[in-house]
Order: sequence, then structure tokens, then C-alpha cells
Amino acid sequence: MQARMKNPALVLPNAHKTLLALNEVTESGGVPHVTHKLVHLRASQINGCSVCVEMHANELKKAGESDARIIAVAAWRETPYFNDAERAALALTEAVTRLADRPESVTDEIWADVERHYDEKARASLALSIAQINLWNRLNVTVRQMAGQKW
Repeated sequence: MQARMKNPALVLPNAHKTLLALNEVTESGGVPHVTHKLVHLRASQINGCSVCVEMHANELKKAGESDARIIAVAAWRETPYFNDAERAALALTEAVTRLADRPESVTDEIWADVERHYDEKARASLALSIAQINLWNRLNVTVRQMAGQKW
């Protein structure tokens, strides 16, 4: 399978730079770097974005994460490898990524759990991080960006 076109963020002037700048902002919001990458990996798994699954698994490995934790992201509820704050972030990621799957995707219960672990700045960081990875996933899936291929 080949990509249909270059990634749209590389086609429009400054789009890539702008998205990278947003990523820098979200990383400065008080959420651990590894948590952001866990969130990115989980959303990418749900969305079937091979480029991002590969990229974020590799980033987690580079950050010193164990293979057990990286592999278990897809089944995080059924494993002992994640702390309560990471679980809250992963639950929020799934809810935001699957907006159309139920009438109230981000339930009060999910949000309350996020509030227990993250202050307002960190919640903003998580929300932007989840929205941004969903944007990247949608761009890559739309144009069939493939893992292991150059953009």
C-alpha cells in the first residue's frame, strides 16, 4: 500500500511548524512526557494510524519504558502496569477519541477521575494533547501514511 499524497501538514506552508509548536505547548502543561506518549499511542491504536503507533511506541521505548508497558497500552484496564493518573488519562483518551460511540462520551465519572489526578493546567494539556493526536491520526489515515515509510 502506498500513501495517497504527502501528509497535508507538509503540503500547506507552516502547518507542520504550527502543529509542532502546539505539541511543545502541551508538553509544558505539567503532564509527564511518558503520559503524553501513552495517550498518543492509545489514540493511535484506536484510530488505526500505523505511522503514529510505530512512532509513539518507539518514543516510549526511547524514554525507557518497558516492552510490557508499551505492549499493554491496548489492554491497559486489564494490566497492572499503569498508575491511577495514567489510567485516568487513558480513559479520557478513549472517551475523546470515540466521541460518537455513546451519547455522553466524556462522562462525569471519567472527568472526575481526571480532576483527581490533574490540575487545571494539566487537564488543558491533556485535552489539547488528545485532540492533537486525533488530528494527526486522521490526517495520516486519510492519506494512508504507512509505518516505515518516509513522509
